[in-house]
Amino acid sequence: MKGICILGSTGSIGVSTLDVVARHPDRYKVVALTANNNLDRLLEQCRVHKPSYVALLDEAKAEDFRARLATEGLMGTKVLCGTRALEEVASLTEVDSVMAAIVGAAGLLPTLAAAKAGKSILLANKEALVMSGPLFMRAVVQYGAELLPIDSEHNAIFQCMPANYHAGRRASEVRRILLTASGGPFLNKALSELHDVSPDQAVAHPNWVMGRKISVDSATMMNKGLEVIEACLLFNMPPEQIQVVVHPQSVIHSLVDYVDGTVLAQMGNPDMRIPIAHALAWPERFESGAEPLDLFSVRQLNFEAPDFGRFPNLRLAYEAVRSGGTMPAILNAANEVAVASFLEARIRFTAIPEIIDHTMQSLSVQRAESIEEVLEADHQARVIAHDYIATLT
Repeated sequence: MKGICILGSTGSIGVSTLDVVARHPDRYKVVALTANNNLDRLLEQCRVHKPSYVALLDEAKAEDFRARLATEGLMGTKVLCGTRALEEVASLTEVDSVMAAIVGAAGLLPTLAAAKAGKSILLANKEALVMSGPLFMRAVVQYGAELLPIDSEHNAIFQCMPANYHAGRRASEVRRILLTASGGPFLNKALSELHDVSPDQAVAHPNWVMGRKISVDSATMMNKGLEVIEACLLFNMPPEQIQVVVHPQSVIHSLVDYVDGTVLAQMGNPDMRIPIAHALAWPERFESGAEPLDLFSVRQLNFEAPDFGRFPNLRLAYEAVRSGGTMPAILNAANEVAVASFLEARIRFTAIPEIIDHTMQSLSVQRAESIEEVLEADHQARVIAHDYIATLT
């Protein structure tokens, strides 16, 4: 039986992971859960899965949660708090696999700690890889960790790679990666109308049920831009060989084009339990709970090239990965600040790429050879983005 730690257990990925794990109680034990704000959901998860540890960032919330556990009689769960606590539970000796599902830059340090502890990392937090890039990949190799992508697109690519493929290795027989994108809720909306879209409209994804931040990223296609950067690192390929393909049905999750002309695609319903189950069971397979794909109900599959005029964030992401160094971290930080401001209704939807572009233009690229350099670039980008937003509001 393998022990699992879920970083971000109350989010959509965490909830789906626990659903899959519950279907295979003979194979997995939940050792640790971490959360931020949703203590009610976390308490229910503790009732069902009885983890040995819970980690929360805020000390007051941790104290409150200890009292809740005591009231429930769940005295077997130890509550830790602080950033270091997240790194601690990700490194526990009784943990074999770490689901890295914390959204945003907050997931970087605990995910890196899991790599340095040689864990099997189920990577759903793309920002950790985007920010630290080669630094993170070197840690995976140096400490003997295993990296299994959870994003539906990267998991699809992983499944279509040659037999016995491991993340980070260049597959010489692969010519291109075709990274599919749904296009989000505004794919066919008039450009003139994007200026006035609301946060509620932006988070209403047509195919996937996701958190608010990642839903906005899908609407701006920054989510796909971050995935391009991630794909370059996971599969050791230059951005010129990563092609984004808009596929509104979200049935084909990505494709791999081989040098002999063969193109392999992974298909399935838009259900995150599929890539989660694949990574949990790898190199085997087991039941995920997802409904089987009904091709007769799908009927047709559409594909088109992305419009960089409609989705400038995708262009900015390609620019960031070509620049390298700290620029992906700068891109990510500016995006996080801009999206948070949009969700608070402080800026317009169309201001998001403007803020990111301004921040990228304001900072020079550093080499990003240490985690301190990455975090400093992240900090500087946030300051610049906040200052620029102040001029817009």
